[in-house]
Amino acid sequence: MAGLPLVTGAAGFAGSHLLDLLAPQTAGRLVAWRRPPTAGAPTVSWSDRFGPLVEWQDVELLDKGGVERALEAVRPDVVYHCAGAAHVGRAWQATEPTFATNVRGTHYLIEGLRATGCAGARVVIPSSSLVYAAAEVPLSEDHPLLPASPYALSKLAQELVGVENTGGPSVLVARAFNHIGPRQDPFFAASGFARRIADIEAGRRKPDIQVGNLETRRDLTDVRDTVRAYQAIADRGRPGRAYNVCSGRAVAMRDLLDMLLARARVPIRIVADPARYRPNDQPLVVGDPTRIRTELGWTAEIPLERTLDDLLEYWRAQTAQG
Repeated sequence: MAGLPLVTGAAGFAGSHLLDLLAPQTAGRLVAWRRPPTAGAPTVSWSDRFGPLVEWQDVELLDKGGVERALEAVRPDVVYHCAGAAHVGRAWQATEPTFATNVRGTHYLIEGLRATGCAGARVVIPSSSLVYAAAEVPLSEDHPLLPASPYALSKLAQELVGVENTGGPSVLVARAFNHIGPRQDPFFAASGFARRIADIEAGRRKPDIQVGNLETRRDLTDVRDTVRAYQAIADRGRPGRAYNVCSGRAVAMRDLLDMLLARARVPIRIVADPARYRPNDQPLVVGDPTRIRTELGWTAEIPLERTLDDLLEYWRAQTAQG
């Protein structure tokens, strides 16, 4: 898509991979928002990775005036709204901050675009497969919506805040299923397993991995495929329409862990930990990618084996750096 792109949450997992995709394609400005640093908090920045290709700005999404001032200066044509609270499990203990970031932050962004005369912008909101009612079949975009956790409810509210605006920007919804890959927070299962393996290989941990429910099955997509889908939705998607971003295949967490352990350089034992079981954990979440394939021509391309290789090598490199 021609025009000036803005990526919110650009220092995060999907946001940083989106910058990897967009930076080589963008002839002019590519603006990246990240949360302003706070005292005592670790600094996460991908500035050195992109150099002058990316213009970084520190913007607090919950500061309505600050968002409007930043938008007035940027005046984007397309916004990838990757900022948000992404932890399903943590949302049970941090419900208010989850809703504030995902819902109020999105409201300020949409209202800011309207207030600054950027109502012609296209905004991609990455939502979640967890907005759907649980089912033992592949979920299409027409499946009933019934979020079963604070996180999922915040994502559905985020969708509605975006799509139901009047006189504002065109909003497109990407309902992302589980996406994994390098740079993912180790709170998430695949990344946590890979980091533990890297630590064990380096002699930093005893040779076992504590696990929760390994019988759940999830639709897994490489994050690099996921951000390609976001770009396709921004370029060719229909405003107000939701698009599943998924592979259409379900993988058991036990099989995922076995694949990672097969790549480990030392023997590792699996230890069940009941404390790691989540409330309301759905046994199966798998998507139907028909709409995004037929309407936008996107399909997941990166094999799971390559994703796991890259994820494990990422954590080995991080471990080696200390």
